[in-house]
Amino acid sequence: MKRREFISLAGGAAACPLAARAQQSTMPVIAFVDATSAVASARWAAAFRNGLKETGYTEGRNAAVEYHWLEGQYDRLPALMAELVGRRVAVIATPGSTPAALAAKAATTTIPIVFGVAEDPVKLGLVASLARPGGNATGINFFVSEVVLKRLGLLRDLVPGAIRIAVMINPGNAATAEATLREVQKAADALGLQIHVVNASTSDEINAAFATISHERAEALFLGPDAFFNSRRVQLVTLSARDRIPTVYGTRDYVEVGGLMSYGTNITDSFSQAGVYVGKILNGTKPAELPVIQSTKFEFVINLQTAKALSLDVPSGLLLAADEVIE
Repeated sequence: MKRREFISLAGGAAACPLAARAQQSTMPVIAFVDATSAVASARWAAAFRNGLKETGYTEGRNAAVEYHWLEGQYDRLPALMAELVGRRVAVIATPGSTPAALAAKAATTTIPIVFGVAEDPVKLGLVASLARPGGNATGINFFVSEVVLKRLGLLRDLVPGAIRIAVMINPGNAATAEATLREVQKAADALGLQIHVVNASTSDEINAAFATISHERAEALFLGPDAFFNSRRVQLVTLSARDRIPTVYGTRDYVEVGGLMSYGTNITDSFSQAGVYVGKILNGTKPAELPVIQSTKFEFVINLQTAKALSLDVPSGLLLAADEVIE
């Protein structure tokens, strides 16, 4: 994987004439750091660029977007951020990764940072307060822990006989994993469910986790939020189908490739808002003057074909509550 790519996500930009390259060198450089891959985040990156356009910036015309795809390799972050800071990029955008946001904040107190994090950015130390961020960082807080009870409750409603619930987390994304486990345990206690935690940080570990889930006779799976998991969504959905384990996910991306159901923040909207904030900063607004946005758009999606394949009868109440039913 290239360390740095100027791409439009469709396979990379064509070679530029020398004049165009000279012009590009004068453009502000936006470092877009994502924990997944170009393919997995295509929709989200497009939303980010659309947000930029709302403020007058178009990639390749008056701004250069430099994409860095981590593919779950969080250990790359310190060196990457040091490089970006050394080159004095105009803005560091980490719209969907808490580890990337924390690494950026640790690397610079001057270069503007626009983040997207699932946890409380105040507790993470990214900002002083939501209304008055202070410092050089601001962004989006897309709720994860706050919707755990709702998501787990929907899983119970769809699979009412399930008591033993496996919870898969990525320990490489420590802040999100810890917050997820804390909220899942509280939700499980409230719903009378038992949880069994499995860890996975690589594709091989995902395979091993499903072997453990089968051995432990878990009756359903709650997939913790993590950008690396999203990049491996086809693998996760395939294994869930193979082992016939009902699984609830945090975003619709899983359901669109055959996952059972999802409930959570509209991440595409969050990436668009991050793009708007980056554009505002390029236009002269300081991060300290941009309050942290808390996501208000949530979506519940059910894949009816997958439910039928698992011999699950979807209650009419769930069908009515769903924002979309994939048939």
